[in-house]
Amino acid sequence: MTEAAPRFSPPLTPPDRVLQVLREQGYAVLGREGLCQWAALPAAELDALAPTWDDLRPDAYLRDGGRYRSRRHSCFIVDGDNVTPVPHRAHWQPVEYNALHGGMERWFEPLSADVLSRPVWPRLLSALATACSAMKGPGTWYVEAHQFRIDTTDGIGRPTPEGAHRDGVDFVAVLLVGRHGIKGGETRVFEADGPQGIRFTLTEPWSALLLDDARVIHESTPIQPLEAHGHRDTLVLTFRAQGFQGPAAP
Repeated sequence: MTEAAPRFSPPLTPPDRVLQVLREQGYAVLGREGLCQWAALPAAELDALAPTWDDLRPDAYLRDGGRYRSRRHSCFIVDGDNVTPVPHRAHWQPVEYNALHGGMERWFEPLSADVLSRPVWPRLLSALATACSAMKGPGTWYVEAHQFRIDTTDGIGRPTPEGAHRDGVDFVAVLLVGRHGIKGGETRVFEADGPQGIRFTLTEPWSALLLDDARVIHESTPIQPLEAHGHRDTLVLTFRAQGFQGPAAP
């Protein structure tokens, strides 16, 4: 079945202009080929990660009562080419950045060994961390990795139930892994301190949105089914220079 609603094509950034565009407007968009060229990653190795999205666990923390989100979450420290997994920890955000789910520790199942054992995984994190260092200055990056599946089992799925938001980090990468049997899921990016915004729909597997989290806010619109068991899979990676977010010490 085809979508009735129009899709706005993403404003793709040439790989050799990613850092320039990020500095100019606070975000950049790469297609599949562009991401693979920019990060020096074989597309086939990224594709080999996609089946792991079939083994995510239900998100038990949704405060809107929904059952549409499954996920896994793990943390890493990236220093140059060195990518080090850290002991499993909770995901935490302050309420200033996530009014719906902020202020509480959320424990999700970690990423599987099938993901972490693949050589493409540390190469992806290292490539993105290199961009962070080029933008913000060299240093160590504290990375949280989220595998998401948003489904339409109950009729509608919300990729960002908290609405348009920042994540409280330095840099965010949103990678579309795939979308199946759905309509919607439009990406929207707005200036954090201005009137400008843009809307588009990521449809190509391993296309990516890169965000300077201090300068822009972002959201994805709800998805609806075009067939049974429609879903949208994404990988969200956040990079922070000052350690992982966590509740303040008492």
